[in-house]
Amino acid sequence: MKIALLGYGRMGKTIERIAVERGHQIVLKVDIGNRDKVTDAQLREAEVAIDFSAPSVAVENYKWCFNNGVTVVSGTTGWLEQWQEVVEYCGQKGCGFFYASNFSVGVNLFFQLNAYLARLMGGFNDYKVYIEETHHIHKLDAPSGTAITLAQGILDHHPAYKSWELAHEIPLPEDVIPVTAKREGEVPGIHTVLYKSEVDQIQICHSAFSREGFAYGAVLAAEFMQGKKGILGMKDMLKI
Repeated sequence: MKIALLGYGRMGKTIERIAVERGHQIVLKVDIGNRDKVTDAQLREAEVAIDFSAPSVAVENYKWCFNNGVTVVSGTTGWLEQWQEVVEYCGQKGCGFFYASNFSVGVNLFFQLNAYLARLMGGFNDYKVYIEETHHIHKLDAPSGTAITLAQGILDHHPAYKSWELAHEIPLPEDVIPVTAKREGEVPGIHTVLYKSEVDQIQICHSAFSREGFAYGAVLAAEFMQGKKGILGMKDMLKI
């Protein structure tokens, strides 16, 4: 499979290594230093583009790919306020788009556990829920896309909560999920969901040991998208 890498930072380099190990060819590497020099013809050499760029250029990248008939696999977060715009544009161009806030298989199982726990806790309002995420200091958006997915999973299944917000010193309303975002060193990613009462607490946590799991999942997604059109994600690929 011929792959274009949009964003060639640490994640892009890890994806490149894993893709090549799996027999794929990297035909294009696009980053901030060469984006204005890359032509549409060069992009069209790729069958799929894997995007781990920046929130500020992500949507522009997707449209560029769709205009050239190139399928997109995206792990860039922080742009979801334009989700519907991207979905509609992808449909108009008849392309394929695979988005995941996190490509780790373990994290996507964690999402299912989070939703199940939220359903269980829906009848026990003595417990207040909290979400905390910790990432490396290079991460541009906060909270992480994974934390937002966790919050949405709770909102979908716990009737006591109506929204989420980044935690501040000022207490939030009872129906708002506080999300704390920390940036420390080179932490690949730690996500914790905590239900706390006056007498005890329940905690579930996922800790990534490296970027390998995310990169591997992105390459699997690119393989999964061969010959497919429309909007797909990890639930489709993992059949969960």
